[in-house]
Amino acid sequence: MALTTEQIEALQDLGHHVAAALSDQVRETHLSKDELVVSINRQDVVRVLTFLRDDPNCLFVQLVDVCGVDWPERDERFEVVYNLLSLKHNQRVRVRLTASEDTPVPSVVEVFKTANWFEREVWDMYGVFFSGHPDLRRILTDYGFEGHPLRKDFPLTGTVELRYDDEQARCVYEPVRLTQDFRNFDFMSPWEGALDPNVAATARALPGDEKASG
Repeated sequence: MALTTEQIEALQDLGHHVAAALSDQVRETHLSKDELVVSINRQDVVRVLTFLRDDPNCLFVQLVDVCGVDWPERDERFEVVYNLLSLKHNQRVRVRLTASEDTPVPSVVEVFKTANWFEREVWDMYGVFFSGHPDLRRILTDYGFEGHPLRKDFPLTGTVELRYDDEQARCVYEPVRLTQDFRNFDFMSPWEGALDPNVAATARALPGDEKASG
């Protein structure tokens, strides 16, 4: 549901308030899809989230989730996004920062306890390291899993597969083996040609179509 003009103005005022109070920590604020987005310096995430939680004009006391975004072409390829909710003011804010594989992000578990599993998920799926996290280990994949599945360069087939070996009476990991090669589609085939939008409609007739026009 779209926000009212009054609600949009309230978010704009909130953005100005946050930017003024945290001028050295906030890079920019703007509205995107009727939601306030605050871009911050990576090293200042604990201070910023503490302010958003405790300031009377904010009171974003609920961390809804923490998620990652992968932009492989960028120097700092990852974005870490914190979605916060203020029940008192009925407002939401999205806090963003950038990171690379070699730049740890300070953990905010001491600010929001729910960040514990959220940060573990971002680590598991993207490989973003959270410094100061009390128990940073995989949460969705197996402990022996290699790689981070939500990176854009992670192969769709995965790298290993897990199966139960009857002879060894245990689970074993093996490299992924495709049972068939990737198909090379022959768009001149009467069956596959119908899928090619560049082929004229008259040339895309399938066997038996002539009966419909008779």
